[in-house]
This record gives sequence, structure tokens and C-alpha cells, in this order.
Amino acid sequence: MSIEEKIEKFILRNSKSGFFTKVSTIPYKFEISESRAWDIVGEFLSTGSLESVHDEFTGEMKLCEPGKIYSIMNLERQRKREKFSSFKKKRK
Repeated sequence: MSIEEKIEKFILRNSKSGFFTKVSTIPYKFEISESRAWDIVGEFLSTGSLESVHDEFTGEMKLCEPGKIYSIMNLERQRKREKFSSFKKKRK
């Protein structure tokens, strides 16, 4: 399996589990240069096999399978709310 296929499978698996994949994790996870990671990501985006969104706080690009951006964003919001509410309960 090529490095491109491994990266795509990793991103799609994260997406199916309800998580985005940050572009910055790809060079670290797959031991490739940052430049090579961006080349691969660009190819995925240009063919439409992946979609991207930018993090509203850091501006970092996050990837997911096509059509999943809003459902994953909703899941992220739910996880943040649950984390915040459990933190508030612990402080009482």
C-alpha cells in the first residue's frame, strides 16, 4: 500500500469515527516531510476525495471525508460541551 493510500485510509477512518484529521499530524504520523504532506493533501482536495475546513481558533486545516464537515463539527461541539459541563461538576 502506498503512503498516499495509507494517509487517505487514516483520514477516512478518523472521519467515520467523528473526528477531523489536522494536516499537521500527517508528517508526524507517517514520517514524511511537511512539503510532501501538503502535496498529498492538495492532490486529495483537487480530486474531491477529501474535504477541508479551517479551525476557527488556530486557522489550521482539518480534513475529513466528503459530506461530513458539518456532522463532525456538531460532534466536536457536543464533546466540548460535555467536557465543559463535566469540568463544572467537578469544581462544585
